Amino acid sequence: MAKQRSEQDFKVDADLIRELAKLLDETGLSEIEIERSGERVRVARGGVAQFTSAPAGAAPTVTPAIAPAAPPAEPGKHPGLVASPMVGTAYLSPEPKAPPFVDIGAKVVTGDTLMIIEAMKTMNQIPAPRSGTVTQILVSDAQPVEFGEPRMIIE
Repeated sequence: MAKQRSEQDFKVDADLIRELAKLLDETGLSEIEIERSGERVRVARGGVAQFTSAPAGAAPTVTPAIAPAAPPAEPGKHPGLVASPMVGTAYLSPEPKAPPFVDIGAKVVTGDTLMIIEAMKTMNQIPAPRSGTVTQILVSDAQPVEFGEPRMIIE
């Protein structure tokens, strides 16, 4: 019978995790995973790193305590949240150097264009799902966005 490995059996390479986190920042990726010598390390935005052993069977996963510098407020739970409907690059204005579609404090009605998300070389206008006032803009111009990622709050 195979011996179960405990968390103490794993040695976490903090330098490797730091290098991978730096690579995430440099490339704008949301996660990166490498495997070498039967060990796998995955680093993702949000402060979670996974370290697993590759042999078949029920390999335990260790999640080291790598906390974000300051926990952001939970915009994902706000009732006026406008989440990204797709993966792509968010643009806040119709073209470079043009004024943005909306600013904080702007009144919008259902269907007004909030931003554009470029996905697969296609510019997709993102409409306001509800009427109200834009209270927060959670993305910056030309920022990559993931599906479901908070983009704005309309109250």
